[in-house]
Amino acid sequence: MREVAISTEYITLGQALKLADVVGSGGEVKTFLQESKVTVNGEPENRRGRKLVPGDSVDVEGFGVIVVKTR
Repeated sequence: MREVAISTEYITLGQALKLADVVGSGGEVKTFLQESKVTVNGEPENRRGRKLVPGDSVDVEGFGVIVVKTR
C-alpha cells in the first residue's frame, strides 16, 4: 500500500497516479486508465479527473492500493 498525502480539499485521480509513481507523466494517464483495471473505493473508474478526497482508496491492478490522506 502506498499513501498520497494532500494539503488541499481533493486531488484528481491522474495527479494521484503521478504522485504514486504509477505513471511517469500526465500524458500517460489517459492511456493507462483505458488499458488498466483501476477501482476507486471498490467501483471501476477510468476518469483521470475523478476527485479523490482523504480516505479514498485506489486499487491499481498490478501495482497495489493507493490511499489518499491529509498532509
